Amino acid sequence: MMERFFIKVSMIVALLLVGGATFSSCQEKQKNSMMNVDIISAVKAGNLTSVTQLLDQHVAINTANQQGESLLLLATQRNNVAMAELLVSRGADVNQQASNLDSPFLFAGASGFTKLVSLYLKNGAHFDIFNRYNGTALIPACERGHVETVRLLANTPNFPIDHVNRLGWTALIEAVILGDGSAKYVQIVNVLLQAGVNPSIADNQGMTPLQHARKKGFTNIVTLLEGK
Repeated sequence: MMERFFIKVSMIVALLLVGGATFSSCQEKQKNSMMNVDIISAVKAGNLTSVTQLLDQHVAINTANQQGESLLLLATQRNNVAMAELLVSRGADVNQQASNLDSPFLFAGASGFTKLVSLYLKNGAHFDIFNRYNGTALIPACERGHVETVRLLANTPNFPIDHVNRLGWTALIEAVILGDGSAKYVQIVNVLLQAGVNPSIADNQGMTPLQHARKKGFTNIVTLLEGK
């Protein structure tokens, strides 16, 4: 009888221990989830103090929201240089991609956030990670007329300035096709040419940047390209 009693007691104790461990584990997961939500909100709000405190409590530096947007990408979207510097100093991944393939580096380039591009270039930016169009940070920077960002990227050693995206366009082609021929696009074409892009690369229809520029009547760009 006593032996059975001790066996039952042992089983009850074991069940209580397992149940307690499971409960503690659930509590820990719930706490971590709440802290993740807190740090995402703090980054969006630009609250450096709260973000620092939460990171000191070991919240993962590469925490992401449901769209896969990392803390650093959220800071980048808001062009919050101070927040980005804090996150990078704590080891944030400048190449971490969201569900739509945006990364902090790619987004900064496309948005013309030159200070952030510079920061990310110094902290491990990869040139073989591409956006949803299979493009680099440089290509959309050219499309959108971000002269200084283009200047920085085009003159970065080993940057693939002649990369062709899924549409069949290089940075130079995109500057011509999607630009309006205004002064900033003339500058961009000149920057690209000075950086050593290959102006003879044609698109999927076999048209070169020069042919596109002539077709669109961009005389200043035509002059630059004819000089090459």
